[in-house]
Amino acid sequence: MTPTTTTTTDSRSPAPSASTDTPEPDESPSVGPEPGDSETGGPSVAALPEALLGRDLEEMPGAGNVVALTFDAGANSAALPSILSTLSAEHVRATFFLTGNWAQAGSGSVHRILAEGHRLGNHSMSHPGFTQLTDAQITEEIRGAEAAILAAGGDPRPFFRFPFGERDSRVIATVNRLGYIAVRWSVDTLGWKGTSGGATQETVLRRVVDGLRPGAIILMHIGSNPEDGTTLDADALPGIIKEIKTAGYSLATLDQILAG
Repeated sequence: MTPTTTTTTDSRSPAPSASTDTPEPDESPSVGPEPGDSETGGPSVAALPEALLGRDLEEMPGAGNVVALTFDAGANSAALPSILSTLSAEHVRATFFLTGNWAQAGSGSVHRILAEGHRLGNHSMSHPGFTQLTDAQITEEIRGAEAAILAAGGDPRPFFRFPFGERDSRVIATVNRLGYIAVRWSVDTLGWKGTSGGATQETVLRRVVDGLRPGAIILMHIGSNPEDGTTLDADALPGIIKEIKTAGYSLATLDQILAG
């Protein structure tokens, strides 16, 4: 049976560029794999929770009133200082999905993200659409990013996010075989569109508030809009965290949620 391809154009972030981006924080989750224990040279799929395989998670199962802030890093790092400052002031930890190219260009940013206790995930090496790649090319993209992030001092395992949100059953299975859980999102703020694309700080905030639910995964971006230079996700972040807490939710990294 030919897998059905699902593409979410709303999730497209600016094309990766040589800049600084951010990696991972504290410890690997208990579900995290051990390196070098599979035929592919990476973690064994057996180390991952079976219930999370074959899926691109749109929310964290069994999370209760806990939500996860996630940031994709593949373009520039314009909003990183503001984002990290807000998270620190609010005592919130988040999960950052890095491309390998971003990690190579900005190892200092990766170190800062980790030093402040945040978690990392794999966002591929060069941010291509995965449904157009062969299994061998997917392996190269994932292992390349993994190596780059490890070299920068972090570890993205076992979390992976598809570039552009493009996936089908084949590519999800391939990602799982490489030892990764595919993590999508419940809410895309669309802040990456910038004011030139019709987004505002208020629309970013309202999308998050309207999409809140137990285990919600919120997608934001570190880079500025390439046309207008806006960083709407960073600008809206203080208000987003305030509204999440006011609604009775707490915030955690993906591995903290999985660990219960």
